[in-house]
Amino acid sequence: MQHCCVQTVSLKSPVGNLHISGCQEGIHTIQIKTDSGDCECGCVCADEHQELFAESVKCVSWLRAYFTDPSSTHTLPTPAIHHPILQGGSWTAGVLRVLQKSVCVGECVTYTQLASLAGRPRAARAAGGAMRRNPVPLLIPCHRVCLSGGGAGHYMGGHGDQIKLWLLEHERKAKH
Repeated sequence: MQHCCVQTVSLKSPVGNLHISGCQEGIHTIQIKTDSGDCECGCVCADEHQELFAESVKCVSWLRAYFTDPSSTHTLPTPAIHHPILQGGSWTAGVLRVLQKSVCVGECVTYTQLASLAGRPRAARAAGGAMRRNPVPLLIPCHRVCLSGGGAGHYMGGHGDQIKLWLLEHERKAKH
């Protein structure tokens, strides 16, 4: 990937501050910061009137819509994602793309079901590994992947389990 001029946007959300990094080509990462502190140094707050990259503006609009009414996001253009993990045809890229296209708001799949959707039904652990490497949570909804026993599973390395439960409940309420 070529060298990018990266811009970071901070957006306050019900689950914490979201730090959205991207370039003119698309979004690189979304980090969920559960601390409620101010923006980190060098970050552009989304509500300031500074010129943001078009894909950053699209991402902020998409995220605001998601937190207002998750079911409304299917009518919005999804921001382009510009991260090396999603370039090319790797297993991880394929699983993340399948998840983004196939599992809608308010739905959940198991790791086994996701592996099956991606063409490798016996690769549930590998599907879990792909979820851990997801650079853009929410845009690629890894929170919608749950354990086959019915449990939610871990989110953000186990540090965001409450966030995952909140997101699933938020989507469930919007669907009804």
